[in-house]
Amino acid sequence: MLNAGSSSIKYQVLEIPGGECVRQGSLENIGVGGPADHEEALRIVVGEVGDLAGINAVGHRVVHGGSRFIEPTLITAEVEEHIEALSALAPLHNPANVAGIRAAKKAMPSIPQVAVFDTAFHQTMSDAASTVAIPTEVAQTWGIKKYGFHGTSHQFVSRKASDMLGGDPDQHRIITTHLGNGSSMAAIRGGRCIDTTMGFTPLQGLVMGTRAGDVDAAIIPHLIKNAGMSLSKVETMLNAQSGLMGLAGSSDFRDITSRAQAGDEAATRALEVWAWRIRHYIGGYTALLGGLDALVFTGGIGENSALGRQKATEGLEFLGIVVEDSLNTLRSGDARLVSPSGATPVVLVIPTNEELEIATQVADLVGEAR
Repeated sequence: MLNAGSSSIKYQVLEIPGGECVRQGSLENIGVGGPADHEEALRIVVGEVGDLAGINAVGHRVVHGGSRFIEPTLITAEVEEHIEALSALAPLHNPANVAGIRAAKKAMPSIPQVAVFDTAFHQTMSDAASTVAIPTEVAQTWGIKKYGFHGTSHQFVSRKASDMLGGDPDQHRIITTHLGNGSSMAAIRGGRCIDTTMGFTPLQGLVMGTRAGDVDAAIIPHLIKNAGMSLSKVETMLNAQSGLMGLAGSSDFRDITSRAQAGDEAATRALEVWAWRIRHYIGGYTALLGGLDALVFTGGIGENSALGRQKATEGLEFLGIVVEDSLNTLRSGDARLVSPSGATPVVLVIPTNEELEIATQVADLVGEAR
């Protein structure tokens, strides 16, 4: 599995079935002191992996698949062109993904290459959920709709949650919360996403490390007209200087919670704003799902912060959502229940494994092709 960024490549070699990671690594500073380009970086990766005889396929994490790519896709020249064309929707990610694909095809020309898209899982949303209420012609011309992101993570943990629930998975109503520096939630019914918090870009939705999440769009022209800020400056502010960073001067959730517990007012306010937005979506998604069977926490914060989970569920007892303190504060790397025995819905902590999800989807596709 390859995850190519603009100046880095992360890789894992996984055995499917089973999911054992037999080798992993990363190369940093591509083009800025490290490997000259992605092609050189892939030659180094191949050297580190060694014998390619046991490699059946290469899976590529691709951030944006637009409306066209709704499932794992064998990469052809045409597919590669379409992924590159989608760079207008993900200018920071898709060009690097394409560079990784091209480099891998040169380094491993006889091995099938498969693209797995972060946006794909969310393409089961209805028009009502994904449509942006601007003139239809403008939206269709420029591809403006809610796409959603973190799809492989939401898909992996929701499937695991469904296994833990037992019974008929087609009936399960699950809310997944992927909480980290970038954060999103998804409402999932019967294994299919019906709504998600990120939208046309990863900016929409929850309060994140440096991203504002939901904002009134009129704030942008207001700042341009009245504060003398350029459009570029406003974009930078919303994506890189807002969220927890903007509220408390830090994007590190551990720092925020530590300061809040010590009585720091800015950190306390940031934590409350962060949790308020999550509770807002839990309530809304429970309504959209017509009830709730499981609430799942994942991601760096979701998996590791007991206080974050407690704040995110505070006051939701009327929905049956309760966390048991003794279970919630227990540190573990395993998927686990943190709600009281017999409570409905259940509250789960499930470590995500996007690499395994990608590898599993790739193996399924290549197996079918054979």
